[in-house]
Amino acid sequence: MQLKHLRTLLSPQDGAAKVTCMAWSQNNAKFAVCTVDRVVLLYDEHGERRDKFSTKPADMKYGRKSYMVKGMAFSPDSTKIAIGQTDNIIYVYKIGEDWGDKKVICNKFIQTSAVTCLQWPAEYIIVFGLAEGKVRLANTKTNKSSTIYGTDSYVVSLTTNCSGKGILSGHADGTIVRYFFDDEGSGESQGKLVNHPCPPYALAWATNSIVAAGCDRRIVAYGKEGHVLQTFDYSRDPQEREFTTAAASPGGQSVVLGSYDRLRVLNWSPRRSIWEEAKPKEIANLYTITALAWKRDGSRLCAVIVKNLSSGTRVVLKSHYGYEVEEVKILGKERYLVAHTSDTLLLGDLNTNRLSEVAWQGSGGNEKYFFENENVCMIFNAGELTLVEYGSNDTLGSVRTEFMNPHLISVRINERCQRGMEDNKKLAYLVDIKTIAIVDLIGGYNIGTISHESRVDWLELNETGHKLLFRDRKLRLHLYDIESCCKTMILNFCSYVQWVPGSDVLVAQNRNSLCVWYNIEAPERVTMSSIRGDVVGLERGGGKTEVMVTEGVTTVAYTLDEGLIEFGTAIDDGNYTRATAFLETLEMTPETEAMWKTLSKLALEARQLHIAERCFSALGHVAKARFLHETNEIADQVSREYGGEGTDFYQVRARLAMLEKNYKLAEMIFLEQNAVEEAMDMYQELHRWDECIAVAEAKGHPALEKLRRGYYQWLMDTQQEERAGELQESQGDGLAAISLYLKAGLPAKAARLVLTQEELLANTELVEHITAALIKGELYERAGDLFEKIRNPQRALECYCKGNAFMKAVELARLAFPVEVVRLEEAWGDHLVQQKQLDAAINHYIEARCSIKAIEAALGARQWKKAIYILDLQDRNTASKYYPRVAQHYASLQEYEIAEELYTKGDRTKDAIDMYTQAGRWEQAHKLAMKCMRPEDVSVLYITQAQEMEKQGKYREAERLYVTVEEPDLAITMFKKHKLYDDMIRLVGKHHPDLLSDTHLHLGKELEAEGRLPEAEYHYLEAQEWKATVNMYRSNGLWEEAYRVAKAHGGANAHKHVAYLWAKSLGGEAAVRLLNKLGLLEAAIDHAADNCSFEFAFELSRLALKHKTPEIHLRYAMYLEDEGKFEEAEAEFIRAGKPKEAVLMFVHNQDWEAAQRVAEAHDPDSVAEVLVGQARGALEEKDFQKAEGLLLRAQRPGLALNYYKEAGLWSDALRICKDYMPGQLEALQEEYEREATKKGARGMEGLVEQARHWEQAGEYSHAVDCYLKVRDSGSSSLVEKCWMKAAELSIKFLPPQRSLEVVRAVGPQLIGIGKHSAAAELYLNLDLVKEAIDAFIEGEEWNKAKRVAKELDPRYEDYVDQHYKEFLKNQGKVDSLVGVDVVAALDLYVEQGQWDKCIDTATKQNYKILHKYVALYATHLIREGGYAQALALYVQHGAPANPQNFNIYKRIFTDMVSSPGTNSAEAYHNWADLRDVLFNLCENLVKSSEANSPAHEEFETMLLIAHYYATRSAAQSVKQLETVAARLSVSLLRHTQLLPADKAFYEAGVAAKAVGWENMAFIFLNRFLDLTDAIEEGTLDALDHSDFQDTDIPFEVPLPAKQHIPEAQREEVRDWVLTVSMDQRLEQVLPRDERGAYEASLVAASTGVRALPCLITGYPILRNKIEFKRPGKAANKDNWNKFLMAIKTSHSPVCQDVLKFISQWCGGLPSTSFSFQ
Repeated sequence: MQLKHLRTLLSPQDGAAKVTCMAWSQNNAKFAVCTVDRVVLLYDEHGERRDKFSTKPADMKYGRKSYMVKGMAFSPDSTKIAIGQTDNIIYVYKIGEDWGDKKVICNKFIQTSAVTCLQWPAEYIIVFGLAEGKVRLANTKTNKSSTIYGTDSYVVSLTTNCSGKGILSGHADGTIVRYFFDDEGSGESQGKLVNHPCPPYALAWATNSIVAAGCDRRIVAYGKEGHVLQTFDYSRDPQEREFTTAAASPGGQSVVLGSYDRLRVLNWSPRRSIWEEAKPKEIANLYTITALAWKRDGSRLCAVIVKNLSSGTRVVLKSHYGYEVEEVKILGKERYLVAHTSDTLLLGDLNTNRLSEVAWQGSGGNEKYFFENENVCMIFNAGELTLVEYGSNDTLGSVRTEFMNPHLISVRINERCQRGMEDNKKLAYLVDIKTIAIVDLIGGYNIGTISHESRVDWLELNETGHKLLFRDRKLRLHLYDIESCCKTMILNFCSYVQWVPGSDVLVAQNRNSLCVWYNIEAPERVTMSSIRGDVVGLERGGGKTEVMVTEGVTTVAYTLDEGLIEFGTAIDDGNYTRATAFLETLEMTPETEAMWKTLSKLALEARQLHIAERCFSALGHVAKARFLHETNEIADQVSREYGGEGTDFYQVRARLAMLEKNYKLAEMIFLEQNAVEEAMDMYQELHRWDECIAVAEAKGHPALEKLRRGYYQWLMDTQQEERAGELQESQGDGLAAISLYLKAGLPAKAARLVLTQEELLANTELVEHITAALIKGELYERAGDLFEKIRNPQRALECYCKGNAFMKAVELARLAFPVEVVRLEEAWGDHLVQQKQLDAAINHYIEARCSIKAIEAALGARQWKKAIYILDLQDRNTASKYYPRVAQHYASLQEYEIAEELYTKGDRTKDAIDMYTQAGRWEQAHKLAMKCMRPEDVSVLYITQAQEMEKQGKYREAERLYVTVEEPDLAITMFKKHKLYDDMIRLVGKHHPDLLSDTHLHLGKELEAEGRLPEAEYHYLEAQEWKATVNMYRSNGLWEEAYRVAKAHGGANAHKHVAYLWAKSLGGEAAVRLLNKLGLLEAAIDHAADNCSFEFAFELSRLALKHKTPEIHLRYAMYLEDEGKFEEAEAEFIRAGKPKEAVLMFVHNQDWEAAQRVAEAHDPDSVAEVLVGQARGALEEKDFQKAEGLLLRAQRPGLALNYYKEAGLWSDALRICKDYMPGQLEALQEEYEREATKKGARGMEGLVEQARHWEQAGEYSHAVDCYLKVRDSGSSSLVEKCWMKAAELSIKFLPPQRSLEVVRAVGPQLIGIGKHSAAAELYLNLDLVKEAIDAFIEGEEWNKAKRVAKELDPRYEDYVDQHYKEFLKNQGKVDSLVGVDVVAALDLYVEQGQWDKCIDTATKQNYKILHKYVALYATHLIREGGYAQALALYVQHGAPANPQNFNIYKRIFTDMVSSPGTNSAEAYHNWADLRDVLFNLCENLVKSSEANSPAHEEFETMLLIAHYYATRSAAQSVKQLETVAARLSVSLLRHTQLLPADKAFYEAGVAAKAVGWENMAFIFLNRFLDLTDAIEEGTLDALDHSDFQDTDIPFEVPLPAKQHIPEAQREEVRDWVLTVSMDQRLEQVLPRDERGAYEASLVAASTGVRALPCLITGYPILRNKIEFKRPGKAANKDNWNKFLMAIKTSHSPVCQDVLKFISQWCGGLPSTSFSFQ
């Protein structure tokens, strides 16, 4: 299906004007469109707008724009429209049947949400979808609505199937739901069918599938149960957008989908069962297609009304399968109708209204239709003939044939019904040009094939399809009887033939005779009459039949005998009485006799015996007539006696069977009635005794013997001895039988009988009697058999030989006479040769060893292979004469290789060569000849043969012979002699390609001499001598031919030259006419001038192109100039109006006088050029003065200037410029300077020189510019001098602004060459202080820079200092930088990693600077892992209370407590350093603003921890303080929020274990193992805190990031804990004190009272407290005394250091003083 734009109903609007919905009425008469302004427009079927009405909102208070129309549909009776609105309502408007009827709301259905789509599939039923996802039904009869089904997703589309009995709804979630009011027996499922990938806004339900599309730009076709059939994916097409709407055709065979600016069409192909995409319809500027509606008639040719304009009759043509009718044609004298759909063909007869539709796969419109037969259409397509009977929807038949002429095809469809034949449909057609096939179209089988000896050019079946007439190209007319398969030639020279309509009468014309066969059953009976014209047709009507014959200009009607035709009709109708009555009116003629015969046959078949009797009487068949008369009497008598049909009586039936000679049937009829006697009488009457006796035997008749005797007697009476003998033999009387056989002269039968009966063989006399009779009768073989049987081999052999029964003779001889076998075999062979059975004789001759005879027989029998086989076994002499005969046979079969071999075997090589020569196989002949002949003989032989061939005119054969013996020149000569130049050229090209061109040329000349110019032309051109061709035609005056050849072969201008010569030969007006005709007049004039034929050129231009004359004069002048004739040339130049050319000519020849003369007389403008030319001459002679004078006379100072410039005389150039062209002086000056720059030193010197000139001339500005342009040319001193000079001059003589510019320009240049001081001085001359300072800075002359800044502008002192610092910094001169900028120097030290120098230098500065760099260094060390060096730094320089340093202190503390190897006496100094630094920090914090802050408290805690660690290390160095060290380790556990928990518990556990506190050791080490596992797992959640309830050991501690205890020590602990837990000797409880609390816990769990920790052990002080001056600091007296005692006994310096620190920390020691001396 294709879409075609018919018209635009609604013209484009300004702005968005969306059409929201459209609908066609069911009766196709009305079309409704609803626009965005909610108005419904009504159109008629032709697209004319006829009416409109506005819709209304559900509630007027919301205004008229409060809703959109989303759905619209006509009622089935087309009188109402349903409108679905987004304001939750459906209105049904009654619009009436006529345009303009009042619009009334007749129903309204209020809903709970917006109506999104709507359909009206059946009377009273409106189906619609809602935004809330429900699909509902509104009944216009009851005015109620109900829900069909509900979903949770917005209904985006709704469609019905073709019948309107089912609905599909598409939802926003992609769901497609199907519902049936009536599934019409399809059995298809209901409910959710498909989940489409996107909302299916475009949804259509076609006949075979569901098509859905949406915003994913894919079209999906789903099967009846939701499986995907096909997908059309346009998602990669940048032109395609989302699909918005779809519509299926009413027949469901096509779907149209709308997107953006485009309609896509899918057509269902029933043959392929797929959707096929048609070409999309592009509509520019349409934008998104929002609505589609399809007219109910499909707006397509599903039904075509064909109207006959003359009669007014109508025929409706419609596809039964709902296919679209694509094209309709009226053919066959406007009677027949042909139409196509996609898969079928529609045919119709408009006269009879019979229509057919048959399946038809199109073949591109190549079908040919023939309508010669009224009942059937013949369609030819691709070698196949298809027959379609009008009114039938199946093809009648289809056959393969290449013959499309309707005269070669005949179809008969029930044209004349006969009795007993309801359907009679037959076809005759040509299989090939000589073969006719006849097909029964009902059964679809072949009922006859006729092979004819010549081409058939016409054929036709008779109306009943029993006879076929056909004519061949020799104009012979043949009749073929289909039932009997009998073909009869009935007429020669048949020019016209036709069956008479409605009968089997045949009319034909033979020359001047009209031939009529009234009874076609008797084709030999023909009625002939003379006519004087040609038969043109047959007309039958009004009770007569006329043959129309044109005689000259008139048409004459010859009337046929209607009676005879009528007879045939009566016969066909089965009315034999009427036929008889008609025949009785006719005289007996051959035609009438044939009719009587036909009638008799038909009457007998129809059991109409009286008519049959009358027929036989008329025909003179008395016996048959009498027999039938008797039969009729019997029948009549039976009829009278018994009533009914007498013909059914058995006697009548038996007699009719007898009449047809079907005696067995008659016998059967008699025996059925037990009329044995009658059956026997019948056979006796007919003398059929055998059948009679057989009946008697079968029925056991008593007269059997009598019958047999009577039969034998009858045989003897009638001398039928043989039959009598057979009878005796059958009765077992052998002797009697033999006697009768011999009497009858049948000894062979007697012998056969004797041979079968041994007792008869014993009767010697009888046997001899028989053998004598056999020999007499020359029945030698049978006699031999008899002799062999009675054991007489000699006589048997003789008889066999006489009777030529050699097989039996040889068999007998093998047994009885072996010697005779060979002779017999030869005799057998001879006999077979006589019998012409040569092939059979061969083997017998071989058996008889008669080789020659065998060979002759093989040759005679043409058994060539066998002959070769026999010959190969013979000696050479015998075989050689036979080989050539066999060879000749193979040569005739063109099996030359075998023939050659045989000729060679027969020593007849020459014959083999001749054979090859005659066959044209020269190579093989030559090869063979070369083998057995001398080369010269071969050549002579071939050349002789070739000459013979040449004489016979067989030049090609002669050529091959010459070429074979490598004498191509002879062949070339032969062809030349016979003027066969093409062949000659071919051979030359093949054998002498180098001479080909010469040969062509030579032939060309010969042919030219003979006057055969066209042939000569061919050869000249082949020799690529087109000029010779042109000259040939020119010399023969054939200018046209010459021109043609030149144009075709002579390049671009050759034909122009020929045309020119042609014209020149004509001259005058004729030449002009010719050149005008060829369009070459102007070109010819140019050519004449080019060839110096000026007279001809002047003549042509004078006659035709006067405007060309000056040009000719000019060219003539140039020619004269070239010839040196200057005066004549001058005159011609002036005539040509080109005096300037004359001037230039004289200038060129330096004849200045003449040049001046001509210029002044004829071209004053050229005077200057003459002077310039003269000046140029003077310049060449270096006479600059003269040249200058001439140029100034010519007012061309510019040229003088240029010449001076070119000569390098710049001073003269500048002089001229200054005097005559002052405006260009500056530019010239610049150019001069550029030139000087290019020349380098030499040029610079020139510039300096020029500058001096300017200076001397007082042109200081120019002088300065000149000096400034001097650039470095290798002499920097010169450059410096020039620049300084420029600056000096500018300062002295030029305005301040200019001098400033010069200095600013010169200064950087001087700096650039390292003259910083000079530049600075210049700057200072003009008070440019900063520039001077910059110059000194760049020259690193810092003192001068500082002095200038100090003396002239102190503001710049900092500027100089800053740059000096930068300089030192960049140079890395830090030591120098220190004196200038300490901080910068320190930063530089940091950058360079010179920390020691940095810190040393910082030490000399203030405290703040020092600690800034100490912090930086400490941070650097910590990053590098050197916390100990960082700590040492703060030990050395103190720990200020700067908040920015807090993280450093914390990091040093953290790294220290986490590092391994610190739990020992050796670690004391490290711990003491940390303690001292933290103490220093805390002291500083007390004095700072951070006092009592959280940070301060944290650092106090860290100080306490550091003190514990230091004290523990000190105690570890003294044996008696072992428990003090252990207690300190235990006390540290209360600070695990700041310490690594695993390390703290490990150290506490190990210490407790060392002093024997195993309970504590077990609990601490167990906790340690739990912590190591937690570290592995990465979480502390699994820790069990039950052991540490009511203690001050914290539960919430940070998870250590790594294991602090090595694996080996962890394993050791694990083993110990496991061992202890296995022993179960320990109680897993921490030791308690008098408080009932854990002994190391500062807080009593029961009271909450917090005790002070002991400074020595960290344990709580419960009694015996020693207090210190600083509050909160105390010690347990016992522990304190123990510590003091240990110091006294051990004199441990580390313990003394601890006491010293306690003294500092706690504000002195208690009164029980201790001396540190």
